[in-house]
Amino acid sequence: MRQSMKIATATVALVGLIALAGCTTDPTVAPPETSDGPAVPAANEWFDQAAYDKQYAEREVIPQGPEDEPYLQHINAEMVDTSSYASEGAKKASFANASISNPWRQTGWITMNQQLKVLQESGAISEMETRDAQDSDDTQIADIDYFIAEGACDVFIISPNSTAAMTPAVERACDTGKPVIVFDRGVNTDCPVTFIHPIGGYAWGIDTAEFLIENLEPGAKVVGLRILPGVDVLEQRWAAAEYLFAEAGIEAVDYFTGADPAEIKAIITDELAKGGVAGIWMDAGDGAVAAIEAFEDAGVDYPVMTGEDEMSFLRKWKDVGLTGLAPVYSNFQWRTPLLAAAKIFAGEEVPKEWVLPQNPINAEEVDRYLAENEGMPDGHYAKFGGENLPGYPEVWQQRLIP
Repeated sequence: MRQSMKIATATVALVGLIALAGCTTDPTVAPPETSDGPAVPAANEWFDQAAYDKQYAEREVIPQGPEDEPYLQHINAEMVDTSSYASEGAKKASFANASISNPWRQTGWITMNQQLKVLQESGAISEMETRDAQDSDDTQIADIDYFIAEGACDVFIISPNSTAAMTPAVERACDTGKPVIVFDRGVNTDCPVTFIHPIGGYAWGIDTAEFLIENLEPGAKVVGLRILPGVDVLEQRWAAAEYLFAEAGIEAVDYFTGADPAEIKAIITDELAKGGVAGIWMDAGDGAVAAIEAFEDAGVDYPVMTGEDEMSFLRKWKDVGLTGLAPVYSNFQWRTPLLAAAKIFAGEEVPKEWVLPQNPINAEEVDRYLAENEGMPDGHYAKFGGENLPGYPEVWQQRLIP
């Protein structure tokens, strides 16, 4: 959803990526492993049975950590010793960011900067120099190399634009001997001190596909609306959903939309002309309203639908009363890298893989999250987790992007 940078090229209106962000296709993908489960669609090289099983199980784990601070919670963590990095004084962070090209990433970026203010006031972080890659692998590689050559930072924070392309640059940052923190999207190396992310794309795909399967008849048609190819967390969302749809006998077709509302409407209109569309699956909520409007324009019943915790979807869901689910790619993760940096320089243990909770919003919770986020713009994300930060709620309401 987040997306995300989540993964799509949405605008300042803000989901996903949502990691969404214009990302290049990741070519270095291992072939799927065989298993005793349902047949994996042959074309989907992103399906990994072990990772799928891991995330399936993690959905049911009660996280460790402060109950009222989900951005500090973790699931099944292997803690690592950071005492070698312990030192006094405020530290400078260098942040190589994939982009702020969509609402999910913009929401997180606002939250991250408000968290920075808290850590600056406490004397943990002196400043954060940020370079925005604007959804370009080449630009982000150059940004990381710039920080390395500059030699002025104490910690590298990296939110990768895409997975394989960014791995060598992350490894070069690790080679400096300074701590490296990766969050949101992954890379193909374990050299960072910690990799911070919600449970993951497979968990999103499982939650959403199971919801659609439970509310549809076998043989029903589902249209999958996807942002962009090549970003691990987004590809994994569809890989898990496609896997479960195949097992349940759901007819599923998918399209890449670039999070373009006009393209989304055109796709749905064309599919409706071919026959009944019973469900809509999205790998990011950006554009969810456009999909719903396509059904309204055609004068047909609303579908069973999964979107995201973006306010525009939650409001439309409530207004029209459709059968829906809002999966979450926890936006509060944007706080965690700076808090992790403070812990590392204090010599405190941190999770090697810092898995944050990731809980969808269901029909019984919609009213609660609408009330808690009253006054927030449509591009805001309900589970942003910044309610206890300075500037709340005005900074998020006014969309004051640094």
